[in-house]
Amino acid sequence: MSEVTAPSRARIAAARVLVVGDAMLDRYWFGAVERISPEAPVPVVRIEREEERLGGAANVAFNVHALGAGATLLTVVGADEAARTLQALLASAGVATLLGTDPKLRTVVKLRVIGRSQQLLRVDFENQPDHEVLAGMLDSLEQALPAHGAVLFSDYGKGGLAHIARMIALARGQQRPVLVDPKGSDFSRYAGATVITPNRAELAQVVGAWSSEAQLSERAQNLRASLQLDAVLLTRSEEGMSLFDAEGHAHVPALAREVFDVTGAGDTVIATLAAMLACGQTLREALPVANRAGGIVVGKFGTASVSYEELFE
Repeated sequence: MSEVTAPSRARIAAARVLVVGDAMLDRYWFGAVERISPEAPVPVVRIEREEERLGGAANVAFNVHALGAGATLLTVVGADEAARTLQALLASAGVATLLGTDPKLRTVVKLRVIGRSQQLLRVDFENQPDHEVLAGMLDSLEQALPAHGAVLFSDYGKGGLAHIARMIALARGQQRPVLVDPKGSDFSRYAGATVITPNRAELAQVVGAWSSEAQLSERAQNLRASLQLDAVLLTRSEEGMSLFDAEGHAHVPALAREVFDVTGAGDTVIATLAAMLACGQTLREALPVANRAGGIVVGKFGTASVSYEELFE
């Protein structure tokens, strides 16, 4: 099960993944911390460098592209500076976009202040998108489906996937594999998907804590059956990954690498999984590939990606 099957570069280049969900802009302010503020017991950070990176569903799409596959991002953004920055980053990254614009929406920004290689503070800017704008994205999805081999829903709970049940039905109606990175305690909205990829905390929130592998397997299989999923892929950090499908249970151990930063690791895993499915691999064939990608990306700082060379060569 741990053997990695590498698709050719040409096969990956021909594959396209449609990423749908909550896109955001990750901002990093790096600075020096030399004193405590006289106004309050907090460090004073003198900003020396700023970075802007793709976050949320935008980072997932970037990860698909970094592997060498084609990526299209379908999302809603505001009519603001953050949206323009996001669009410029996506264009320079080579990610195609289908963007709906909601003038009332504040494009999601996560600002992290870093001092002495430590995150000191995170500030979030966000609000909920308009339902009419979101409903308009259904037509864009339906028109984009024929050109894509897999559909990936990246749910960050920011409101961009209010119509996900209808979107899943549209994708499955065109025989496209559907992958969901879930959020929250109600997984019923993901019914009919090919695979969902919760982490341990996300799954426990839905099925309850488990005390043994047998209990975990039973609960994961019950969830799979109740939601009519092909599979549940549980990402387990240092314990690797477990796939629960109609054949039973498959597990791959975590790869022994130094863990530097887990930010965005889930994005890399599901992006790799989607790219492999778009190439025609089965979930069980794609599992060790996605596991290897996750093992590589946690050795990098911040939301990062993995290239074809790193993964297969």
